[in-house]
Formats: sequence, C-alpha cells, structure tokens
Amino acid sequence: MGKKPPLPILITGGGRRIGLAVAWHFLNQKQPVIISYRTHYPAIDGLREAGALCIQADFSTDQGVLAFADEVKAHTNGLRAIVHNASAWVAEKPGIPLTEVLSGMMQIHVNTPYLLNHALEALLRGHGHAASDIIHFTDYVVERGSDKHIAYAASKAALDNMTRSFARKLAPEVKVNAIAPSLILFNESDDAEYRQQALNKSLMKTAPGEKEVIDLIDYLLTSCFVTGRSFALDGGRHLR
Repeated sequence: MGKKPPLPILITGGGRRIGLAVAWHFLNQKQPVIISYRTHYPAIDGLREAGALCIQADFSTDQGVLAFADEVKAHTNGLRAIVHNASAWVAEKPGIPLTEVLSGMMQIHVNTPYLLNHALEALLRGHGHAASDIIHFTDYVVERGSDKHIAYAASKAALDNMTRSFARKLAPEVKVNAIAPSLILFNESDDAEYRQQALNKSLMKTAPGEKEVIDLIDYLLTSCFVTGRSFALDGGRHLR
C-alpha cells in the first residue's frame, strides 16, 4: 500500500500577517492547507494559486462559525491540525458600547474556537496516538491583564483555560496547546517612536518575526507528549 496523503492543516485568519506566514510555511512543505479569511487580501490569491483552500467566513455569529465548519467538512474527511489564529483587538473607548466590545471579543476568541473544536472533532480523531493537534493563539496579557483592553484580555484568558479543558477531552489522540505571544512583528504604519517603546517592554528588545512562531508550531506538531500547556513568546517581558 502507498503512503497516505497528508491531511490538511486548518488555519483561521490565514490571509495576513502571522496566519499568512504559517500558511505559506506549510504549503512550502507540500502540506495541504485550509484557511479562513474575513476580508479578501491580494495575498489570498497567491495562496489559492499555491493550492490552499481559502474559505471566506464570518465568525461574528455562531451561525457563521458553524457554516464554516460545514464547508470544511464538505472538502475533507480529516484534519492534521487546527490553528486558531483569527483574532480582533478592540479597546474600551467612548463611542463603543461596552456590551458590544465584550460580546465581540468573546465571539471571536471563545465562541469560535469552542464551536469549531466541537464541530470538527471527528476530523481530528481516528489518526493515531498524538497524531492531531489544536493550537490556540492567546496573548501575553492573559498573565498580566490590560487596563485598556479588558474584554480582549478576558476573552484570551478564557481561551487559555479552554486549552486545558480540550486537552483533557481529546487526549490521547489530539494534543491541545496554546501560544501566548506579545510583540512578534510590527505593522508598516507603526512609527519609530512607537516601535522603540514597544521593544523596550521586553528583555530581548526585538520583534522576532513570524519564524519564531512557526518554529514553535513545528515543535508542537512533532511532539508526541506535550499537551494542555501554554507557551509564552514574550522575550522575557514578564520580567521587566
């Protein structure tokens, strides 16, 4: 019998920045990739040309999340991993109702991964011991809190907790871990003063770029033992 073709890796929010870099990393390894995207970016066309399945999704409602899950199941009967990268960063500020801020943050960071993990569980199971993975992207603020992004921090903390609950539920077939980054890369619009202030918040005083995230994802996927853990990518920021 020939070797089975690799199962796809699902990346939510795969159309830009870290999600895009992770998608390209796996495509370059001849690994099938499925991404979700909310807004079309030119980079998505490049992913499609390289063979990725790119599905537009609206995660602002539970119905949108479940519709996306149905679309994934229509295209594959198995998944190698789910990387929950889709995120939003909204602060409490005048003009935006607090209930809207809280519900929005909980929807994207809690409801979405919760529903997808349940809806796609069968696609992750049945491939062997520690053969599948779920990776949640949380945040450094889970540990420290945030006075300007209270709902955001709370929603990421909930996701951090769900990591351990799903690890208990899905072991030993599926490993479930979290990555908690702080500054990884800048936006092009960030000015020099902001960049320096941000760099000074960590001991390492650098923005390491996407490779640091990709290397950690590779480690988690190749491990046959690590589950239910959160891995900080913060350059020692907690020691400042």
